[in-house]
Amino acid sequence: MPRTLAKEHIDILKQPPPKRPPRLTARRIGIHTSAAGGVDKAAERAYRLGCNTFQIFSSNPRQWTPCALPAAQCEAMRQLRSKYDLKPLVIHANYLINLAGTNREFHRRSIAAFRGEVERALALGAEYLVLHPGSYRGGTREGGVERLAAAIGQAADGLDPAAGGLTILIENTAGAEFSLGGSPEQVAEVLASLRGIVPAAACIDTCHLHAAGYDVVSPEGFALTLRRLDAALGLRRIPVWHCNDAKSACGSHLDRHQHIGKGAIGREAFRRLLHDPRLTRAAFIAETPIDRPGDDRRNINALKALAPGRPRANAH
Repeated sequence: MPRTLAKEHIDILKQPPPKRPPRLTARRIGIHTSAAGGVDKAAERAYRLGCNTFQIFSSNPRQWTPCALPAAQCEAMRQLRSKYDLKPLVIHANYLINLAGTNREFHRRSIAAFRGEVERALALGAEYLVLHPGSYRGGTREGGVERLAAAIGQAADGLDPAAGGLTILIENTAGAEFSLGGSPEQVAEVLASLRGIVPAAACIDTCHLHAAGYDVVSPEGFALTLRRLDAALGLRRIPVWHCNDAKSACGSHLDRHQHIGKGAIGREAFRRLLHDPRLTRAAFIAETPIDRPGDDRRNINALKALAPGRPRANAH
């Protein structure tokens, strides 16, 4: 879900730095953060917004143009992350990439773009790189999974994500026609295809779950959905959750993010998610809209208010 970059992302760096560290919770909570002016600036923004984890784009998410990150920015990012204990760093891959597609030229460009994503993630020392599994339009789902796995292997050829501590996360989707990953079982199918190719796990988006038809609103539905995720994937294989409320109805297959507690999912679902004892080591990252200045901080604070209140020693 694209996010409009508000001026607050730049302006927050022009304001005086906070006099004391932000209040933290027993969970890693963050938001997709602008890298305008250099990727290292995203770490400073995340800290000032009150995050202890964050997600970025490492290049323009809607262009094919290759991008190499300056070594100085990568080193500055590492230093700021260490200084502020910002972990994990999650990178979201380019929206244009479709590694499951049947169009040869588009597929070739997608592989090249994804290789760049892996290279930049390794240069930044990121823990996770999130990828939408893509669309198999013009082919079969099985063929799409095979193309996706082969393309990831080709993109990572000669690189070593495992040695760099990088895991590729396959994100669930809203279940639109021809898209991979519309169910936990489909995400598991993709992960199975990546065994022996790259370290891989899942990223689960709450809005996508809701849009795909899974009940995360009622207590009973939430428990059933987590049981299904656990059976298909194993909750330990979901190190990152995208915490997004939804503008659209359950089962609509429409990926429309809303502010935390302001949409069809509501606050209590996020409270249950953040308090689930099986998810204590996961990171919870919002990709909520920016409709007016201050929205990012409000969404971060909304998640913090729903989380267990005090960090546990050595929890992360």
